[in-house]
Amino acid sequence: MAINDAQVKRALGHRVWCVPFARTASGVDIRGNANTWWPQAAGKFDRTKSPEVGAVMAFAATRGMPMGHVAVVSDVVSDREIRIDHANWKRNQVSLGMSVIDVSERNDWSRVKVESNPGQFGKVYPINGFILPNEV
Repeated sequence: MAINDAQVKRALGHRVWCVPFARTASGVDIRGNANTWWPQAAGKFDRTKSPEVGAVMAFAATRGMPMGHVAVVSDVVSDREIRIDHANWKRNQVSLGMSVIDVSERNDWSRVKVESNPGQFGKVYPINGFILPNEV
């Protein structure tokens, strides 16, 4: 459904954003910029520091990404690697099955690198945590 929505938007000349894509793909019904999702989820959705398939990965805001970013966990490969589906990491595109590795010192998913091209991981991004699709 989320992929179809993104294709329709692009065909109409509209921009594809991470927030509506993550909301549709996960069922986590939160509105507003991605950097507001983690605090908005408190008391409404279960939040965790461990990735689970179907959870929304909430990237913290940074200087280069001031509105944050959200993505949906599509696979847990190991305790230090997952795959995500998300939109607008590459401008106006949907990216499926992108690898993400946990590079945090404590193996707590607080800092990650996202695969930019096959086998190539970019810079380090801070992560707030994972929002589970079940409401509390």
